[in-house]
Amino acid sequence: MPCFTGGGPVRLTALRGPAVINLWGSWCGPCREELPVMQALSDATAGRLRVIGVDTRDSRDAGASFAAGQGVSFPTLFDPDQQLLTALGKVALPVTVFIAADGSRELYTGKALDKPTLGALVRTHTGVTVTG
Repeated sequence: MPCFTGGGPVRLTALRGPAVINLWGSWCGPCREELPVMQALSDATAGRLRVIGVDTRDSRDAGASFAAGQGVSFPTLFDPDQQLLTALGKVALPVTVFIAADGSRELYTGKALDKPTLGALVRTHTGVTVTG
């Protein structure tokens, strides 16, 4: 999958945990609530947990503008054709994938995650405790 900023492609299947992959779009209301929470997670777990975003079914300009406005600094991939969302068997955003150190994966879909819920899911599915 191509890097949002134009860097080399990233193979998500090669990603090792602990990690969180968040699929979002600038047009998605719950995603707009959740993306700042994902940035806070990235900041709070730097060096212990990888957080990667996937801008989905979006235009590069709209995604870039929204992400910049939210101060997103974690790596983001660009998936305008929603290939990952489709591969996960989902149709609606947001979707969050939790990857444990052993490679096991759990999906979360539904409403936007808040900090306490996200922290609990990260601890349960990756073993990383979120502080702050």
